[in-house]
Amino acid sequence: MDEERKMEFYAALIEKNSDYEGVFYVGVKTTGVFCRPTCPARKPKFENCEFYENAQQALLASFRPCRRCRPLSHPNQVSDLVRMLVEAVESNPEKRWRTADFRALSIDESTARRQFKKRFGMTFVEYARARRMGLALKGIRSGETIIDTQLASGYDSSSGFRDAFSRIMGAPPTRLDDSRILKAAWLDTKLGPMVAIADDSELYLLEFVDRRGLEREIERLRKRQKAAIIPGETEPIRSIELELAQYFDGSLTEFKTPLHLVGSSFQRGVWEELCRIPSGETRSYADIANALGRPTAYRAVAQANGANQLALVIPCHRVINSDGSLSGYGGGVARKEWLLNHEKRG
Repeated sequence: MDEERKMEFYAALIEKNSDYEGVFYVGVKTTGVFCRPTCPARKPKFENCEFYENAQQALLASFRPCRRCRPLSHPNQVSDLVRMLVEAVESNPEKRWRTADFRALSIDESTARRQFKKRFGMTFVEYARARRMGLALKGIRSGETIIDTQLASGYDSSSGFRDAFSRIMGAPPTRLDDSRILKAAWLDTKLGPMVAIADDSELYLLEFVDRRGLEREIERLRKRQKAAIIPGETEPIRSIELELAQYFDGSLTEFKTPLHLVGSSFQRGVWEELCRIPSGETRSYADIANALGRPTAYRAVAQANGANQLALVIPCHRVINSDGSLSGYGGGVARKEWLLNHEKRG
């Protein structure tokens, strides 16, 4: 988001301009909450504001809903079921929700899913995941020390924070083997935050943080590489952050950051073929299979496409169905459509 847009939103915030309801949310760094434009609370300084186009982005950036303006309750009041679940998440944001948890609250899981999807554009599980990931990765975004991240994330004890950190990153902060460490960083982009993981020479993973199964993906990477993953920066991370900014402003069509490809020979062949698709063009799964000399392997191509851990850099979003329709995308079909339109304009 450019500075001019931020200043426009800040002016609307100061004026409590109701015309901007639903247009943006503001995260307040000093309080850790996010608000509607018309929040009655005392207005923060501009430098303490982060602006987001939807509530999910604010949650993923580790902000919690403001209790005064209730940004998740506008414009209509939410149901008692939704309110109960939002409060349950706030009381234990790092909890992983399972069917038994809904049953214990006498809540129908499918009803919760539908109501959250209708009200917020995301399911309850997606909401809980966004909140959990936002807190657990807050240190990645801010570069704070382990103790600062622990306290800022709301953990009263270091053991509680280490447990949550370990579930996401794979190793408690105090027991990391310096000989095998990958660094992870939070990168803000026009389509939402991404997480990048790299060593000192190559990029291993680049994904949108709300991708379904991201935690399992990170866990597999950690085990496969027999490495700890901790907050930090490396040269490949700095490189990809710069290239992402150039990509989204339309000045870059081919990424140059060195990559570490983890997959079978067939998968690597598919990914290399994806990188040959020019920006602004698309290919079908059958096209990729034919290019590899395996015309009947289009289903295996689709599986390799889905196993890609380097979003945008390996452009799996450029693969569509043979009839021209968009197929699934780990970052969401809406993002896929946006990316393809963005590249065509470039």
